[in-house]
Amino acid sequence: MKLRMQCLSVALIAGGLLSGAAHAAGIEDTMKAKSCFACHAADKKLVGPAYKDVAAKYKADKGAVSKLASKIQKGGAGVWGAVPMPANAVTEAEAKQMAEWVLKVK
Repeated sequence: MKLRMQCLSVALIAGGLLSGAAHAAGIEDTMKAKSCFACHAADKKLVGPAYKDVAAKYKADKGAVSKLASKIQKGGAGVWGAVPMPANAVTEAEAKQMAEWVLKVK
């Protein structure tokens, strides 16, 4: 019985990790489809800042997800230089998921 419970626990944890990885891959696919990676990369500045730099800048900001989700949807300018980020045609939920993903980049 104890072994069965341990196996079940391991299976549930592994399933959660796999679904989390699949979810992250789904967000990356959405970001690719919306051309986010045309201007941003995880580890280096392109037209816009590197995602790791965005994550570092907003690390201690408890409202970062909302702020970034709003910028993703509405666009923004002036925070990272003169080149503005255009608005993106994404849902509020997609923008939030994208912001959460960006904030996890290291």
